[in-house]
Amino acid sequence: MQLTVKERLLLLKALPREGDLLSLRIVRKLREELSFSEGELTTLAVRQDGARVVWNPKADHGKEVGVGPRATEVISRALQALSDRGALNEDWLSLCDKFMPEGSE
Repeated sequence: MQLTVKERLLLLKALPREGDLLSLRIVRKLREELSFSEGELTTLAVRQDGARVVWNPKADHGKEVGVGPRATEVISRALQALSDRGALNEDWLSLCDKFMPEGSE
């Protein structure tokens, strides 16, 4: 699945830190897939600006991230939990469109 820098950063923040053994193994693999290589950091000009992470949006052509059915389920549950808490904002809409089942609001 093609994900932007913003989507990757948001997902890294949203993935659960606790769960069953299988889910934790999937989350670990997802974190590796979502992380940034040295080359990407240079190409995207990623830098920390206080508490914010900034990058060159013109260099963001997305990254193909392998997300299987179980990983999709883990992500969907994490997004649903954020939604249930009222913790989503407009930044999350593209991820919700990609990972949450139709009709979830």
